Amino acid sequence: MPPSAPLVAVQVTFEVAEAPGVDHLYFWALQSSFGDGPRSNGGAHLGLQWNRRHPGNTAANWGGYHHSGRILDGSPSPLPSTPADPNTRDFPWQPQVPYRFRITRSEDGWRGEITDFVSGASVVVRDLYSPGSELIQPMVWSEVFAACDDPQVLVRWSGFAALTRDGDKVSPGAMRVNYQAYEAGGCSNTNVMFDGDGIIQATNAERTVPQGSVVTGFAELG
Repeated sequence: MPPSAPLVAVQVTFEVAEAPGVDHLYFWALQSSFGDGPRSNGGAHLGLQWNRRHPGNTAANWGGYHHSGRILDGSPSPLPSTPADPNTRDFPWQPQVPYRFRITRSEDGWRGEITDFVSGASVVVRDLYSPGSELIQPMVWSEVFAACDDPQVLVRWSGFAALTRDGDKVSPGAMRVNYQAYEAGGCSNTNVMFDGDGIIQATNAERTVPQGSVVTGFAELG
């Protein structure tokens, strides 16, 4: 059943269970488009990166694109950035620590916030300046630039939740699995696994869950 009203916030809990062992870029994000009804004004992605341009290879990113294709402008971030990248900031995340990614409406656009569940500390990465009165088509993904046979990396997604304009908290009843096709540069040995209340995405693994599968039965942990 669809939510009773348009969404004004989305969030998810994310954890790197097995960290990368190579210097290639990994990006794990919660993505949403900024809409007015079914019309999209563009969208953005909030998450963590394994990125050798940043201290300790750890970074956070909150950036996106207008529907015209231009990069969205945003407010200054309180986080430093060693390469002076407005979208990607230095962020000392740790493996085996859960983080909450949250996208919400702000006065000037859309806010990206990350919370460390161990320390309890939250940081607003920044606000992105984009029109739109609601969030549409939320999803989570892993973007991996490593070789298909590089050491396995495991990440876990849980606590999928959203807030409607009416103030109701809702969670998805199901999620559809999507892999980048091998012909488009993807790997044939990526997989997802359902562990009872969350999803594990794995690289360098036997694929046991086919493309297009629907995973159901989430517990709301957010």
